[in-house]
Formats: sequence, structure tokens, C-alpha cells
Amino acid sequence: MSVQSAIKRKTAPDIRARKSGEPIVMLTSYHAHTAALVDRHCDVILVGDSLGNVMHGFETTVPVTLDMMILQGRAVMRGSQRALVVVDMPFGSYEASKEQAFHSAARVLKETHCGAIKLEGGARMAETIAFLVERGIPVMGHIGLTPQSINTLGSFRAQGREEGSWKPIEDDARAVAQAGAFSVVVEAVAEPLARKITETIEIPTIGIGASAACDGQVLVLEDMLGLSPRAPKFVRRYGNLGPMIEDAIEAYAADVRSRAFPGPEHVYDMKTKG
Repeated sequence: MSVQSAIKRKTAPDIRARKSGEPIVMLTSYHAHTAALVDRHCDVILVGDSLGNVMHGFETTVPVTLDMMILQGRAVMRGSQRALVVVDMPFGSYEASKEQAFHSAARVLKETHCGAIKLEGGARMAETIAFLVERGIPVMGHIGLTPQSINTLGSFRAQGREEGSWKPIEDDARAVAQAGAFSVVVEAVAEPLARKITETIEIPTIGIGASAACDGQVLVLEDMLGLSPRAPKFVRRYGNLGPMIEDAIEAYAADVRSRAFPGPEHVYDMKTKG
């Protein structure tokens, strides 16, 4: 048996079974080399449509295409072995109809070999989630702040900070769970509401700006590594790689200009005649 076939990759049912258990660890990745690092420590790798911001410099995730998600999904699958890989469905690839969502999701699974897809929206997407799950596509939901809706929301602001606004978000959580999603991301939601949702629904909640009350946590890798120039309030920076990278580039540029690099140890000599 090959080493690769001996390693069992986590599945959507494995994550579903973690409800109220050991917290689920999830990070984003868009490249094979970062996926290999994340894979050693995380249960789930999210190929997030945040790649539009992180890799391409878009102000929002709206311009991201299905082809972009598939390309990076392939890279992450090649770089990982153990974690469940979930690929975001980008804006415009699933909202028009259940059938559109199925065709897009089927492309993602076929062309990346990932284990699940994620889509934004609660009650309004429940019928679509059920349609996908019934046809063999594991779905992770996403409620609270939904970045693909930025043009209607107007800004990236926290949700549920007034108790009178809780009901629609609670309804979204229940709808996603009842539709058959195996877990749900809860983004930028006030702690008491996130706690109530986690205690109420039967599937794991994965928080991002929704407190430690959730069943797991997710962050954008570049945010927590200090590579993003601006990071939301809910991000803890576990590294500060931006200045380190710039220092290395500055040192390289100085060595090139002074001809200190390449040195003798970096140069190929002529072969001696035998």
C-alpha cells in the first residue's frame, strides 16, 4: 500500500460528528505550499473566495469566478493530504437556480476532487442546499455577515448587536441545518447570538468573529500571519510576516546592487578536463 493511500482524509461526516466535541480548526489556503503547512494542524482547509482580496487585490469577493476557485482548489488538494478541503462557491455561480448551483458545484467536485463546497445565505438558500445534499454534494453554509452581499449590505459590519435583530439570523441558522448542511460558518455575529445558535442547531458552527462559543474557528491565513495590510477586529495576528518579507527583499536588492550576490558559492564552475 502506498503512503498516500494509507493517509485518510477527513470527510464532511467526520466534521459533522464533531458537534459539541473538540473544537474544529479551519484556515484558508489558496496555494499548494501553504496548504501543506496548514494541513499538518487543521481539520478543514477553506479555499475561500477571499482569494479575490488576498491574491488579486479586489476590494470585494464579487469579481471572483468559478474558474479561479477551481484553479486554486486544485492547488490546495495537491498540497494537502489529511484535512477536508472545502471550496467556496463564488458570487453568481449558484444563486440563479438550484440547477445552476448543482452544475457549478459538480464542476468544483469533479475538477478539484475536494470534499465539500461552501455557499453563502441562510433561509433563502435552504432549498438549494437541500437540492445539492440530496444529489451527493456536501454543503457548508455561511450566515451572519455574508461578504458576497456587500453591495446590498453597504459595509462589512457586525450582525446581531441588537437583540431585536436576532430572529432572521437564528432562522437562517435553523434553515441551513434543516436543509442538510454538515456545518455552518457564522461570521461577525455578536457573542450571545453566536452562543445561542451553537446551542440550538444540531450541526457544528464555525465562527469567524463570532466568539469561542462556536464549535470551531476559521481565519484567513494571510490575516493571522500579518500579511494583510488591514485585518478585521476579530483577527488575532499569530505572526508578523509582512515586515520580515520586506526586510528580506530589501537585503536581496542591496546585495544585487552591490554585486555581493551571487557569491562564489552560487556560481557554476567549468568542468575540468579528465
